[in-house]
Amino acid sequence: MSYEVRFVDYPAHYRSMESEIDSAIKEVMLGGDFILREHLRQFECNCASFLGVKHAIGVNSGTDALYLSLLAAGIGAGDEVITVAHTFLATVGAIVNCRATPVLVDVAEDYNMDMAQVEATVSPRTRAIIPVHLNGRMCDMAALTDIAQRHNLAIIEDAAQAFGASFDGKKAGSFGLANCFSFYPAKMLGTAGDGGMVATSSDEIAARLRALRDNGRVMGQDEVVCFGFNSRLDNLHAAMLNVKLRYLPRWIERRREIARLYDQGLSDLPQVKLPPPPDDNGPYFDVYQNYVIRCQERDRLAAHLRESGVEVLISWPIPMHRQKALALDHFHLPETERISREVISLPCYPELSDDKVEYVIQAVHGFYSH
Repeated sequence: MSYEVRFVDYPAHYRSMESEIDSAIKEVMLGGDFILREHLRQFECNCASFLGVKHAIGVNSGTDALYLSLLAAGIGAGDEVITVAHTFLATVGAIVNCRATPVLVDVAEDYNMDMAQVEATVSPRTRAIIPVHLNGRMCDMAALTDIAQRHNLAIIEDAAQAFGASFDGKKAGSFGLANCFSFYPAKMLGTAGDGGMVATSSDEIAARLRALRDNGRVMGQDEVVCFGFNSRLDNLHAAMLNVKLRYLPRWIERRREIARLYDQGLSDLPQVKLPPPPDDNGPYFDVYQNYVIRCQERDRLAAHLRESGVEVLISWPIPMHRQKALALDHFHLPETERISREVISLPCYPELSDDKVEYVIQAVHGFYSH
């Protein structure tokens, strides 16, 4: 189907910095520096500086960022890890693949972990908590850090949708022992394929991750320190991401502008629940990876928008704990189930023009004017 408004416009994104991306690709190709070379080191240093951490370790996906972080933290069989079901499969999959046990808590109305439920789930087997910063809004890290410190638990942030977001002035990815990002093309900072990164201020965790991502090898040494994996962010992706990182602040501001336009244009519809508007004074600095609304007639609204030429996304219409193959249905998560029935993501990306935002707003109004 041809859409008037795409959910993400990859060609427009590329055209906005075409010469710089082409130059970066050419530099890598002509230099023949493809694996663990200078472009990757530069990108890791730039990310660490942006996030306010000591180390950034590039890996081949956000999924591996989560899995390797758990391994580096020593999580394994017999351990429990608290997280949520309203997230991409990889969050819980990483726990299961480490042979640990996921313990799922419900989410609050902002789609993030309900802190009131976390402490009640802590047991003698609990070793870590994975907060998921969803849609570009961080979890309440003050409350979570307090819980983790009192129970001596590791925090491993799933910040795949929150690159650039902050809480109390501190960036997503700078709170936990190890903190995970995805560079999937549609993310805040996306490459032309898969990619990921772990941010940490722990020298020990960073050293383990660098070995784990490169088959247990340590750069410059002949001795192997462990069995590991082939999970390296290659230089071609790193070079492109280094270009994009320079644009990220203005992209974030544009996403926040689009969120303001949606808020102004849709706030008169009582049938639609909107996300919190951009706030410059409170603890949350949201980056709007997704602009997510809720409504009772979600499926009909989605069909109407698509028929009107607006491409939309419905994330996880079947809650993870209701996927029969995963054997997680013993968890009682009523808010997660309500959200899965009601959420719909509208187009929100830096290249989206004001005219197209208005087109989406009018299409939503058109549904409710029938």
